Amino acid sequence: MTLGNSMLIPVLPTMEKEMGVSPLQVSMVITVYSVVAIILIPIAGFLSDQYGRKKVIIPSLLIAALGGAVSGWAAWQMPNPYALIIAGRFLQGVGAAGAAPIVMPLVGDMYKDEQDVSNGLGIVETSNTFGKVLSPILGAALAAVVWFLPFFAFPVFCLISVLLMVFLVHTPKKKEKPPLFKDFVKSIKKVFHQEGRWLYAIFGVGCICMFVIFGVLFYLSTLLEEEHGIKDVKKGIILAVPLAALCLSSYVTGKVIGKDKNRMKWTTFTGLLLLTVCNVWVAFSKDIYVLLSAMFASGIGIGVALPSMDALVTEGIVKSERGTITSIYSSMRFVGIALAPPVIALLMKGSHPLLFGVLAGVSLIAAGLTIFFIRPAEKTYAE
Repeated sequence: MTLGNSMLIPVLPTMEKEMGVSPLQVSMVITVYSVVAIILIPIAGFLSDQYGRKKVIIPSLLIAALGGAVSGWAAWQMPNPYALIIAGRFLQGVGAAGAAPIVMPLVGDMYKDEQDVSNGLGIVETSNTFGKVLSPILGAALAAVVWFLPFFAFPVFCLISVLLMVFLVHTPKKKEKPPLFKDFVKSIKKVFHQEGRWLYAIFGVGCICMFVIFGVLFYLSTLLEEEHGIKDVKKGIILAVPLAALCLSSYVTGKVIGKDKNRMKWTTFTGLLLLTVCNVWVAFSKDIYVLLSAMFASGIGIGVALPSMDALVTEGIVKSERGTITSIYSSMRFVGIALAPPVIALLMKGSHPLLFGVLAGVSLIAAGLTIFFIRPAEKTYAE
């Protein structure tokens, strides 16, 4: 599911030229997908709590596959495909809402031991970021053949995922009848009343992490092509470097954090502090090697923070409400993804220090939210 957005990042400058649209218009290819997902993710989370995770994930994957096919067909057959490509991306966003975000509560359901849940979520976050690592390389390689080929690749991956879900994922049977909607809403309100302080902070931090990583990728994709003449697969490989750091650090962090919730908090804070320092560093230099080195370190910072936040949300919420709460968290991450391309496109019209000063500022806000508002209780709902 990560491929749905990240695979198109290196292709955006090419799309802009092929369709004759502005940078802001082409950024909507990413933003529309994300905005739709933001709205529908909490609904998908509620449905997964009511009817089961697989019953939501599988139809959602099929809808996402259809969206990719619509966008690909429009780009292939129509002289002015922009509007229908956006419609296809809308469908992909609908599908995305009920697929990847439901995986977190699914992992929480499948394991009873906290250590197993943390390990499982670390692997999921690693898979997520590994998708991001592959995305720019794969997207650039496919676009080098035909610029719209990445759209057609997505239905293939979705159908493979459907088969894997059907045959390899076995979820525990629901033991109790799901609550009525009005009772469910009451219980969610109670959760936010009791746990809102740290939940809101985690939602904000998740949003900021995604905003920074997608913002940097959008900027880097344009910079490499327009100022350094680096295109196609070579550009994809360079874009994959910070994502590879993110992937590896996510995997290691998932193994290290274990059951210690205070360790999760301080691990998140350390990662966000590193992210802030890197953005401050880049604000004072336009050297491409400084930028790439800082982005590599930024990837480590975000990769350290994400699995810890995943574990805090999943293990800190009772199972009957877990799908909805983790879905709201996923929705907030999509807010960051949706905001990044248009905001960075506007900031790129200004100065380099302003752009990275903004990224450093929001990273520092995330670190502040972590240190002052995330105070996890030792109780758990993993069982």
